[in-house]
Amino acid sequence: MPSPLKIPTLHAYLLRRFCIISLIVFFIPAALCAQRIISITVNDGINPSTAEYINQGITTAQKKNAECLIINLNTPGGLLTSTREIVTNIMQSQVPVIVYVSPTGARAGSAGVFITLSANIAAMAPGTNIGAAHPVDMQGKSDAVMNEKITNDAAAFLRTIAEKRNRNVLWAEDAVRNSVSITEKEALENNVINLVANDQKDLLNKLDGKQVELNDGSKIMHTKNAVVEALEMGFFQKVLSRLSDPNIAYIMMMLGFFGLIFELFSPGAIFPGIAGVIFLILAFYSMSSMPVNYAGIALIVFGIILFLLELKVISHGLLAIGGIISVFLGSMILFRTSPTENFVALSWSAIISVTAVTALFFLFLVTMGLKAQRSKPVSGIYAMIGRTAQTINQLDPAGQVNFMGETWNAVSVSQKVNENEKVIVKEIKGLTLYVEPVNEPSIS
Repeated sequence: MPSPLKIPTLHAYLLRRFCIISLIVFFIPAALCAQRIISITVNDGINPSTAEYINQGITTAQKKNAECLIINLNTPGGLLTSTREIVTNIMQSQVPVIVYVSPTGARAGSAGVFITLSANIAAMAPGTNIGAAHPVDMQGKSDAVMNEKITNDAAAFLRTIAEKRNRNVLWAEDAVRNSVSITEKEALENNVINLVANDQKDLLNKLDGKQVELNDGSKIMHTKNAVVEALEMGFFQKVLSRLSDPNIAYIMMMLGFFGLIFELFSPGAIFPGIAGVIFLILAFYSMSSMPVNYAGIALIVFGIILFLLELKVISHGLLAIGGIISVFLGSMILFRTSPTENFVALSWSAIISVTAVTALFFLFLVTMGLKAQRSKPVSGIYAMIGRTAQTINQLDPAGQVNFMGETWNAVSVSQKVNENEKVIVKEIKGLTLYVEPVNEPSIS
């Protein structure tokens, strides 16, 4: 029979073990899950691929019950349609979203202002700036009314964001209308951002204990010792992001035109035609999300038509000059600019380079065409004229000759020709060669 003193001791031991196991099973995993942070990096223009990437980050943070999502932002701007989608997803996020303009030297330009101000917490690294860059309008004053409407709409949109996040509304409107840009210190002083952090570790320390307002209530963040998980952009997202660059879309469109022209002038080559169609599809896919000016595309196509006519019509270079001017002007106005989408514009280096390559390409085709017209035929009946043959018997005036290893009926057009003498072919009618004697070596 066991001692009565041992039973309570055994019960206490089992109770302690149960408490330890319960702590491990229930409390430690919960603590670990609460200390997770998802981090993404946007280091390019704002486009549909960027919007998908940020939405993926928000969704991942919500599924993993992360403490917050950090968006490391460095952008010159981008598409207003994609920006609206990003802002909507941030506003509806069930986890706090932190926008951190970093690293040193980074900027939140144009569309980046909308994204930064929409965050629950807006932060910037030292040596960064935020604000809208002034667009370069290549279309003169013809779209002044439309630009004013777009500006008013964008200003109202940014005011709404600033009011929702309790930020400086007056500066937000000024950023759209006057394209002002300020440093991180000025942004902090003017209540545009919440804090300045030297790096990610400093950011996490400063975020710890801060309370943020979400759609379903407030939340206090615990980030000091959190584990940061980086979510990289997927391969296809990177490809689509690159394709959304207006310069790349423009170059692909021109390569597509070149490929189809090669196929037209060299039927059966196959590869240039296939490559051209692929390039055109990718180019038009990229342009589908951009403010394309179809007058620009029309001018580029018209310029290429003028180049093609130069191959067929003798214009002494006038058609080629018209083609160069048309392609150049079409490239200049290919994308419509606006105060909120200044990122969608072609660089002068791309315009000049592509126009020059296009001109050289068609100049090469014209040169090859003229060379082909002036060259001597190398096949068929016309290639036989001017070559030499040897008489088999006397031509007086008719007889037979050995020509290119074959026996032909021949007629001398000038004088009688003896056997085994060389003659030159002057004309061919049916299966009869009309020849005359030669006194010096000819083509053999």
